Amino acid sequence: QLQASGGGLVQAGGSLRLSCLASGRTFSSYVMGWFRQAPGKEREFVAHITWDGDSTHYADSVKGRFTIDRDNAKNTLYLQMNSLKPEDTAVYYCAAGEFSSIRASEYDYWGQGTLVTVSS
Repeated sequence: QLQASGGGLVQAGGSLRLSCLASGRTFSSYVMGWFRQAPGKEREFVAHITWDGDSTHYADSVKGRFTIDRDNAKNTLYLQMNSLKPEDTAVYYCAAGEFSSIRASEYDYWGQGTLVTVSS
């Protein structure tokens, strides 16, 4: 089970840090990712990180502003979001899968989502 938290309302240019706590099973061997879904739009890839944290990949839209990280000892995935823009407004989901992929269909486990709203 994955539980995302940390969303909220922030002004443009601000920062938020999302967390995703894994429970019920060990996700330390899984690729972990963040996706987001804005109102009326399809779910889109944000970032993913390998099981050991050695490799990360970001969507072009967030590269240089967002940082994905994980602490396997705490079973927790993070997404540090800086320089937020109104277009970052979305429900953010964490996910776990076997492969490093930007495709949501490649992920087997999903959190419930946390809402991030960026005001202009």
